[in-house]
Amino acid sequence: MARFPFLKRAAKPTGDAEKKSSEKAKLRTERNEYRDIAKKVRQFASFQFIKGEGIEIGGLHRPLKIFGGAKVRYVDRLSTEEVRKYYPNVEGEQQVTVDIVDDGETLATIADGSCDFVIANHMLEHTRNPIATLGNFLRVLRPGGVVYMAIPDKRFTFDIKRDVTPYEHLKRDYLEGPDWSDREHYEDWAKNVTDPPDAETEKQRVEHFIEQKHNIHFHVWTQREIFEFLLNVQRDFGWKFDIEAAIKNGLELLIVLRKAE
Repeated sequence: MARFPFLKRAAKPTGDAEKKSSEKAKLRTERNEYRDIAKKVRQFASFQFIKGEGIEIGGLHRPLKIFGGAKVRYVDRLSTEEVRKYYPNVEGEQQVTVDIVDDGETLATIADGSCDFVIANHMLEHTRNPIATLGNFLRVLRPGGVVYMAIPDKRFTFDIKRDVTPYEHLKRDYLEGPDWSDREHYEDWAKNVTDPPDAETEKQRVEHFIEQKHNIHFHVWTQREIFEFLLNVQRDFGWKFDIEAAIKNGLELLIVLRKAE
């Protein structure tokens, strides 16, 4: 986290209250400046690569800005009304209208080869089966279409204490289905992301997560493992795509993949 000190949770005031207040204000200003710059980097990549007609998965209140007459339909597993109830923390913010209610991992209602682009920002880490998800992104693309993804680097997020998900784990999720690994992920989340509870509370929390099918970061990567994931998928399954662009953008890595013609 040293690279982005303004992303840290501010310390509780101690000692000189005025000094602490000034430090918090400085961190808040730096954080807002960082967010503005990161947004512009995303928009630059959008201007370069998002053309034609496509979809964005989970746009919520921060959809990607698109340019040049590109047309986007918004996909979410919940309807517009359900999204607003499920995410009360963004109440009052302008949210996209959901055009297609579908599971972003399967895109079952989206026809093969029907999209020029798929946008999925901070979505892949939420998927139980990232390889299958990427396969479906590619499936719905026309030849020459692009996948635009922003994937967080765990070193700069609340996932910092968690171990990177090995590629062999992802491959097993794909070949066998992800049911076998859910409990492992929820235990990792309860232990390393949520406030440290005692052992009994942690166990209860895991059971609650499983029962509610809690939406967490099931998988985590650093920049290196993101590249390894993509290259290994090409090698193991013969999927034909090029890594068109990769931009380190603060706590995330922007990746643009282009489906081979």
